[in-house]
Amino acid sequence: MNHAVDPAGFGFTFTDGVARVRAGELTAADAAELLVKQLRDDELLWLLDGDTPVRALRTIQARMRSGPITAGALPRLGIPGIRFSDGPRGVVMGNSTAFPVTMMRAATWDPDLEERVGHAMGLEARARGANYSGAVCVNLLRHPAWGRAQESYGEDPVLTGQLGAALTRGLRRNVMACVKHFALNSMENARFKVDVAVDEHALHEVYLPHFKATVDAGADSFMSSYNAVNGAFLDVNRTLLTDVLRDEWGFEGFVTSDWLWGVHDAVASLDAGMDVEMPLRALRARELPGALRAGRLPRETVLRSARRILATTLAHAATRDEAEPAADVVAAPAHRALAREAAVRGTVLLRNEPAGGAPLLPLPATTRRLAVLGHLAAAPNLGDHGSSTVRPPTTCSPLEGLREALPAVEIDHLDGADAAAAARAAAAADTAVVVVGLTHDDEGERVMNDDPASLRVLGFPFTVPVLGRLLGHVARLLVRYGRGGDRASLTLRPRDERLIAAVAAANPRTVVVVIGGSAILMEAWRDRVPAILLAFYPGMEGGRALGDVLTGRAEPGGRLPFAIPTDAAHLPFFDAEARRVTYDAWWGQRKLDRDGHPAAYPFGFGLGYTTFDLELTGHRVSGGDGAATVRVRNTGTRAGSTVAQVYAADADAPRPVPQLIGFRRVELAAGAATEVTIPLDLTPTLERDPTTRAWARRPGTWRILAAPHSPGPVDGAPLLVTG
Repeated sequence: MNHAVDPAGFGFTFTDGVARVRAGELTAADAAELLVKQLRDDELLWLLDGDTPVRALRTIQARMRSGPITAGALPRLGIPGIRFSDGPRGVVMGNSTAFPVTMMRAATWDPDLEERVGHAMGLEARARGANYSGAVCVNLLRHPAWGRAQESYGEDPVLTGQLGAALTRGLRRNVMACVKHFALNSMENARFKVDVAVDEHALHEVYLPHFKATVDAGADSFMSSYNAVNGAFLDVNRTLLTDVLRDEWGFEGFVTSDWLWGVHDAVASLDAGMDVEMPLRALRARELPGALRAGRLPRETVLRSARRILATTLAHAATRDEAEPAADVVAAPAHRALAREAAVRGTVLLRNEPAGGAPLLPLPATTRRLAVLGHLAAAPNLGDHGSSTVRPPTTCSPLEGLREALPAVEIDHLDGADAAAAARAAAAADTAVVVVGLTHDDEGERVMNDDPASLRVLGFPFTVPVLGRLLGHVARLLVRYGRGGDRASLTLRPRDERLIAAVAAANPRTVVVVIGGSAILMEAWRDRVPAILLAFYPGMEGGRALGDVLTGRAEPGGRLPFAIPTDAAHLPFFDAEARRVTYDAWWGQRKLDRDGHPAAYPFGFGLGYTTFDLELTGHRVSGGDGAATVRVRNTGTRAGSTVAQVYAADADAPRPVPQLIGFRRVELAAGAATEVTIPLDLTPTLERDPTTRAWARRPGTWRILAAPHSPGPVDGAPLLVTG
């Protein structure tokens, strides 16, 4: 119902607006207009940046941990402002549930599970006072060296889009969902200064579709990234923020900046479509009042952003779940169980060769002695220590999880510093479990910005003494939060590889559990051990999830959301300190396929404790979507799950490159079969006309096939038929 705007603006509060929008008496836009009419110019400008003063910069991390960071709160009219909380693996405030990192949840290939995780995160954020969550990170993994790979959903646009949309839906029941980092943000060390050159094809057909998927799922807000695209930093990039996001996609929410260094020009960023500078009263607080008075900033530009912010906030408050979550929902038993479920479903079994006549995993009931080796075995190791850090009330390490799962088994633990001692312990055990991998010092958010040009946003002169004090403070942060940044190597540390070699030589029943945020090259050792598990950063219940998987109480349900190559040279060139890079359409599995390099483990790969057959039995396609029917049969001896994946490939290409167009997780009892319908996203087979913005089928002979992972050759697969 769209009533005319009530002319009696005075006395109309935010609470009034929420009630009238919920009752259908006003639209959110009309209610926002009633509020805007009552605001003085200084109050309008107050909406356009964070409420935290610059002098509080040193305490911003502590403020993030203690409660939401507010922007645009105006108590006079009851306007709560946007009340922000990160992050991708749980709520950063207080002691909240630490879920597995986003990349591990991507490995579940389970949008329904991800929506449940989003709902839990939204409940916990709201219970802590937030109304706005920055948990939805859908930047593509273009190279596994990216330090914040763990915060993303992997290398594929369709998988990323579906999971990002699911998290968005789950969050929005309680908090506004902010999608980040828009766009082409997949480097860490140079994120404040790098300019990404990209052509129309790669931009619209590869790097943006997953962002569009979150808009279609109802995303309330976007966060602009630090980097530039085609010569313009994102806060002033009208092409992306207005022409694409709003005009082409129809997005009606508001855009915030990435934090501290995300605004380069106060007036130009507002004009381009970046609504809120976060989290401080910094560049805009200093420059917008004078610009408005002098006429350099049109008042209508200010009103446009004010209306977006208030209308979105009103609409959310009127449509979110009405019940207020109780404080005890935070890290509640149900959320801990959900974190454990996600860790089990995201654990990827890469290798499970026979040892003594049967696959090594799950561990046999006859196991009496276990050697658990490696310095990470006794560590919770939750991942990055930057803005996404979650501090759960408890954690469970791999060692603790195995001791809990196997109370009758004698378990010896050594940190692996002495490889010979570890080998002796392994030789005396029935099975050896080696836990190796990365930590927040190897990868993660790089909290240090050493680019003096960007520091002007703070507003005071950076003389040598002042800069020295600031950098000293940053150095202390590095000690506290870890070095982070982009990875210097794609392999394990040499000491870890030496430990694996020594233990494998001493005990042929060796399991290697790898911790890390994305692909880790394993060529030096993967053929020496019968079993390999990729456990990512598995969250607060990760140790218990590992116990479930190793004992066979649950199967490892994960499938790779990226390809693991055999050689780093098969990946795109990566310069962590680059000032300018070119992003094309070739990385990950698609680059391996195009160049004829077999993966060590292909995109979508993962083993279970049973086996499956997949058969494509039919499909229908119309325009950009459709559906496929796949018959799935459990050919093994125990219940289990698989992910039925549907790919399309242009058979006319010199080397056809299969593209994921749909997937569905399927669970079946031993010997059971079913036929499932899988919705298709045909975007990878389409191209966009840059002039008309119309999408049409890309030329070629397109074939469709179902497979348990990226399939390689497509000869003989059925034609992808439209109609």
